[in-house]
Amino acid sequence: MTDLGVYLALFGSAFAAATVLPGLSELGLAGLIGTGAYPVFWLVAIASIANTAGSVVNWLLGRGVEQFRHRRWFPASPAQMERASQWYHRFGRWSLLLSWMPVIGDPLTVIAGVLREPLPSFLALVAIAKTTRYMVVAAITLQLV
Repeated sequence: MTDLGVYLALFGSAFAAATVLPGLSELGLAGLIGTGAYPVFWLVAIASIANTAGSVVNWLLGRGVEQFRHRRWFPASPAQMERASQWYHRFGRWSLLLSWMPVIGDPLTVIAGVLREPLPSFLALVAIAKTTRYMVVAAITLQLV
């Protein structure tokens, strides 16, 4: 695989991992770092940008899905939406610093869209969270190889 192919595969993996699709981009990043064949800076940058972009997709889904809130097929009840809204308003946009976490991170980014978090603050906080996670993965991997 060419270098471009490797970087595109990492991008795709990190992007998909940030959406509602399952993914383990950390393993891909660690594996690529472990080869020693690619600059760690670029691997972390690509994974961070892609994972943040995937979170923007979640934010957009949240912005768009809100209009269907009263449909029978909507995945969350009004009570669940109210609880999520209260939780998000309690902890505010700073909760987006947890967007890196498995299980709760992706729903947080969707809720941020539903609750109309402005895109600039969303991007800043999510980028910090995602980049920090990949930097930690890179640091641990470099210690182990």
